[in-house]
Amino acid sequence: MTPILVTGAAGGRQGSTGRHVTRMLLDRGQAVRAFVRTDDARAAELRAMGAEVVVGDLREIASVIPAVQGVRRAFFTYPVTDGMLDATAVFAAAARQEGLERVVDVSQLAADPGAGTPHMRRHWVSEQVFGRAGVGAIHLRAAVFFENLAVLADASDGRTLELPFGSAETTLPLIAGTDVARVATGLLTGPDGELDPVCRLTGDVMTIGEAARTFGLEYADQDPQRWRHRAMALYGDATVVEHLSHLWELFRAIGGGHELYQVTEAIERIGGCPPQTLHDFTAARPRPVTR
Repeated sequence: MTPILVTGAAGGRQGSTGRHVTRMLLDRGQAVRAFVRTDDARAAELRAMGAEVVVGDLREIASVIPAVQGVRRAFFTYPVTDGMLDATAVFAAAARQEGLERVVDVSQLAADPGAGTPHMRRHWVSEQVFGRAGVGAIHLRAAVFFENLAVLADASDGRTLELPFGSAETTLPLIAGTDVARVATGLLTGPDGELDPVCRLTGDVMTIGEAARTFGLEYADQDPQRWRHRAMALYGDATVVEHLSHLWELFRAIGGGHELYQVTEAIERIGGCPPQTLHDFTAARPRPVTR
């Protein structure tokens, strides 16, 4: 069986879509080639699940060309950190050289050359690179992952979710990482043919006040400068802090909502089941350890 290549297969705390896609494909009996950065315990778990594991750097063409050889379809995701455009260029060049017919990549809901955050603009550039490579690219423009809010909730004092969103009525478009993975899996295993290159994905829409209460917390507005300082201590990555700081400012400025903030039917149509709500997500996750 021709394997499907999945990048980001080890997973992480930004949604773990690569990990979820790997598991979902294997559950369908599909051969999977899992691309990971480090041969660690998570890679060993992937092998135990039945995946073929390849280790390399997505920014290094010498790593990527061998990984795409013998593959017809691939899932591309890159964490919010430095190097995404380098990785995109390398992967697109390798995919074109090896004749891939479909690449499903994770982008952001409002990716556009005039988008309100630098990382959204970088995602739009990434989409253009994949589109011009002629590899059947489909861009999953996803809303804010539940998992990103969970990281912030777990880092709270257990009572208050402090974020620089302004009013508690500021509206957010949200989605579960598993729903993004389900749609990706459906596209990766679907029939050949022309498909819309852009697939927007939002699974839930609510105010930041409602979201905080879903995590059992109360929302409180926080000074943006204080947020940046706290975020650097939490994430330790300047690109993450840059992106989230601009994103929160954008949501604060938009306030009550936007035409893009609506639950999308593609999640059920392609992914096979209705989207998970934030309430479902919080009910299913393990309770954080009390310190």
